[in-house]
Amino acid sequence: MGFWSAVLDGAFIALQAVTGLIGAYQVILSVFGLYYRKRKIEFEPQKRFAVLVAAHNEAQVIRPLLENLERMEYPTHLYDVYVIADNCTDHTAEIAKSCGVHVAQRTDDQERGKGYAIRWMLDRLYESDQKYDAVVMFDADNLVATNFLRVMNDRLMAGKQVIQGYLDIKNPYDTWVTISMAISYWYTNRMWQLARYNLGLSCALGGTGLCIDMELLQRLGWEATGLTEDVEFGAKCVSVGVYPVWAHDARVYDEKPMSLRASMRQRLRWMQGHFNCAQQYMVPLLSASIAQKSLAKLDAAIYLFQPMRFLILFFTGFMLMFQLGAPAAWTVNMATELLPTWFWATINLFILFQMPLAMILDRTPWKAYLGLPLFPIFMFTWFPVTSIALFTRRNRIWKHTVHTRAIQLDDMRTR
Repeated sequence: MGFWSAVLDGAFIALQAVTGLIGAYQVILSVFGLYYRKRKIEFEPQKRFAVLVAAHNEAQVIRPLLENLERMEYPTHLYDVYVIADNCTDHTAEIAKSCGVHVAQRTDDQERGKGYAIRWMLDRLYESDQKYDAVVMFDADNLVATNFLRVMNDRLMAGKQVIQGYLDIKNPYDTWVTISMAISYWYTNRMWQLARYNLGLSCALGGTGLCIDMELLQRLGWEATGLTEDVEFGAKCVSVGVYPVWAHDARVYDEKPMSLRASMRQRLRWMQGHFNCAQQYMVPLLSASIAQKSLAKLDAAIYLFQPMRFLILFFTGFMLMFQLGAPAAWTVNMATELLPTWFWATINLFILFQMPLAMILDRTPWKAYLGLPLFPIFMFTWFPVTSIALFTRRNRIWKHTVHTRAIQLDDMRTR
């Protein structure tokens, strides 16, 4: 065996080992997402919330959200809505004012993006006479289940400090891209987030539908100003021993881009931010997990290593296809025999089976299943997105995703 052949063989063995461990790890953990018992509300409304809505040129979609927030099943004197009209050049601020909420207009050509806008608004809240127990964050294109604040109040009263709501899709049936994204979310919500909640591990923050205890926020500060402020703040929480928890019964509906090009542009921003966070937090979390024997910190470090669900789906599929189609001469060496073909087939079948299973368990409407045949094509697009993000990870220029679907909450209940 020549030198370069040995090097390639060794690299392939390492790839199999890492991918196999990650795939098996996720499959084992996902089993704990099969179980869900709806938690009863134990506490009456007590916590006072500052509801922040970061908005950049969202005139087409912000009114339905603000009307939605007026109808929350929570005493109106216990929450205030603040719209951050960030570098807007449309009528976002005027529409928000007509809805009777607090509007703060911000203009800053240098520090652009949601993370900076939130930090600016938090500084204003700290200096105001209004006192809040927690901050809740939504995006301007969202819709929110009316029980959301009741659930957050209940979790805060139970001693939780960071809570992430169930992330659903507002427009899943618009195009094959939106239904594919919805399937990804439904799978993640059940087999990632709920599974980790049931195991007492940290959930991943999703950028919207997020509730944070005000005292913790003031103590940690809001320095999450990168392209993925959710991943950044979540990693910081875990690093100091605060583990965000999942609220499966508090839904937020998020609008997703309808075209593949717009979707890939949005996901590229997510992956660039993810890589930046990994560079900052992954090694410290890994070290802390070993020193403290903390599975929660190890799990958070693995999550930061890469967007693991996409890594799993692509590389386990690659391993299966490679070993099924590899020339006979290749299959006798150690590289293809480290993990047998049946192992990769089993991992792939488990992951593929779990997607419709998650939809069944969460009672997704029947027409959602029509998106399953095209879903593998959508998942493959994560590979070029992640690859480009790896080489452009130093980019910190925030690019706005245009939202246009002004859907009412009642439409979500009847879809």
